[in-house]
Amino acid sequence: MGQPKITQSLTFSGRTFCPEELQLIQAISADFASLGRTEISRTVCELLEWKRPNGGLKSHECRLLLERLQALGLVKLPAVRPLGRRGPRVVQVTSQSEPEPELIGSAGQFEPLWLEVVESGPEGESRLWTELIERYHYLGYRVPVGANLRYLVRSAQCPTRVLACMSWSSPAWKMAVRDRWIGWSDEQRQRNLQLIVNNARFLILPWVHIQGLASKILSRCARQLPGDWGKRYGYRPLLFETLVDTARFRGTCYRAANWIFLGRTQGRGRMDRNHTSHGRACKDVYVYPLCRNVQERLSTAVAPAFSGFAEQRGQL
Repeated sequence: MGQPKITQSLTFSGRTFCPEELQLIQAISADFASLGRTEISRTVCELLEWKRPNGGLKSHECRLLLERLQALGLVKLPAVRPLGRRGPRVVQVTSQSEPEPELIGSAGQFEPLWLEVVESGPEGESRLWTELIERYHYLGYRVPVGANLRYLVRSAQCPTRVLACMSWSSPAWKMAVRDRWIGWSDEQRQRNLQLIVNNARFLILPWVHIQGLASKILSRCARQLPGDWGKRYGYRPLLFETLVDTARFRGTCYRAANWIFLGRTQGRGRMDRNHTSHGRACKDVYVYPLCRNVQERLSTAVAPAFSGFAEQRGQL
């Protein structure tokens, strides 16, 4: 029995797929059923030219789309090939992330600071960053979806020591207080959302007690990240955003770094395909403009086509 004909569009990960494109995905999934899911994802990306601004295929996002379509009964995918342990990725904690002697002082005493871009890979700085986040950040480590950039923060005064870890990623797909502040339409938001970057993780290591360090790091990010993001993804963001869990933090460092408090999320969190809430707490929303007239520019700019967004963030 064949798959049902798709007659409606579907928006996923920042791109709206028309019925004809979804029907093509159906056909590819059926015609290449002997291939693995990764090969099917790459084929779909090539035919639909679903790419990042730097030209790379959006294979990961495409695979998530295929799995969504299968959950909706619209495609049938080959079984996942056994390539090792399934389920959430387990982070092996080693001695390299053991607690270290305390660092105490003021931010000025540890300048200059530098932000070291962490490249993907199982070894070296990438492994250290992952271990530190898993071990000391209250949310732990999660595999990022969409565009992302990670930093280790060091000081010239103690260059072998890591002071902090950060990650920046694709923004929330919808966020009421942010979208009202920008004043853009749904069409403008879908077109230019990639020009916002979300501060997804910010960890000052627990043995680091340096007054004013967090706001100094945020200020350094405002100067450095746009260029680093441009090198990796082919465009410079216009706005930072972050969500602060008020049950744990007060957002003091963001205020000290001149971020703008916009209000609170609605607490709906990620929504599944049946629109059932997963019950996240309300969080404070802060933004930091990286240019003048940022609201106007976000509404009128023509962003590079089809950048990656973490759709799993859902409507906040």
